[in-house]
Amino acid sequence: MKVVILCGGKGTRMGESSQETPKPLVNIGDKPVLWHIMKYFSTFGFNDFILCLGYKGEKIEEYFKDNKEFNIQFFYTGEDSTKAQRLNLVKNAIDSENFFVAYGDDLSNVDIIKILKLHEESGDVVTLTAVQLVSQFGILSLNEKDKVIEFKEKPKLDHWINGGFFVFNKKIFDYFKDDKWELENEIFENIAKEKKIKAYKHYGFWQGMNTLKDCIELNKRWEENKADWRIWE
Repeated sequence: MKVVILCGGKGTRMGESSQETPKPLVNIGDKPVLWHIMKYFSTFGFNDFILCLGYKGEKIEEYFKDNKEFNIQFFYTGEDSTKAQRLNLVKNAIDSENFFVAYGDDLSNVDIIKILKLHEESGDVVTLTAVQLVSQFGILSLNEKDKVIEFKEKPKLDHWINGGFFVFNKKIFDYFKDDKWELENEIFENIAKEKKIKAYKHYGFWQGMNTLKDCIELNKRWEENKADWRIWE
């Protein structure tokens, strides 16, 4: 099975970090976040990658040119393309009925095999990893007299969000009916209306690297040997 990684965005919320270096090449420890994602999948036995390149994609290709760890196909899919447009441009390189899709900036310790098994059992078009939303702020617990009785520092909330780490069936391309449609909006919405999206609830570690603050936090976890996604020796 192929693993398609969307790594063409500009990473504007990363500030100066992504002006010279594309966000997928920003380091966690001494390796780019993209390498960590690929290493994670390869640890489960999935080692064939399609990288959808865009912003400064030539730097990503240059970084991996001498790589001997992964089997990689590079596709330049445009700097301003949507996720759906990027996927549509590589569909002919996908030669299996089901395939993985991941964002190029999310890290997790989700069980890839369990996601795949759930997808195969359900027969749905899309299986996504659902993770619980973490509050950006600490939350107060109050009693009936409005006395503060507890502080909860950035707890997980009851709501679920799309954490990526997908399995798609190739039937998804039947829903690409308008070139302007975005993956998480019109396409997923139409598939959801047909009840053909399955959620795998993941209660473990997940974090996106969207901002410089996220990058600092992930590097701290790595340095303190608390990198939950590191399942390799």
